[in-house]
Amino acid sequence: MSAVLEALEAKQTTPMARPTGRPPSETHRALLLAAQAIKRERPATGQGATLLELVHRSQVGYKVARALVPKLCQRGQLAIVGLQQVDYRNRPVSLYAPTADLPALPEADDALVRCMRFWVQRD
Repeated sequence: MSAVLEALEAKQTTPMARPTGRPPSETHRALLLAAQAIKRERPATGQGATLLELVHRSQVGYKVARALVPKLCQRGQLAIVGLQQVDYRNRPVSLYAPTADLPALPEADDALVRCMRFWVQRD
């Protein structure tokens, strides 16, 4: 009986693994890569990028970026680092910066790479 209680206590004290869910989409990744690129361009000022700058750099649609950037902020992947007055708007706009470096892009699947090499070398 005590072994069962110990097992139950051990189970309760171990943290549950969070479900990872689906991997981020290409648009999420493009926005994060754009934010990192802009951050690297402005290291001295520490200034982030406006939403419009992220849209131009990532080549993602404005409406899509406007919907995804707040979600990225909620998840902790982007953070608002300041406000900036701009010509195209009466109110100041938020400046966004990535909170952490994005992991390196995964390599393509080996089978796909072999297939593409075979197809190119065929000629």
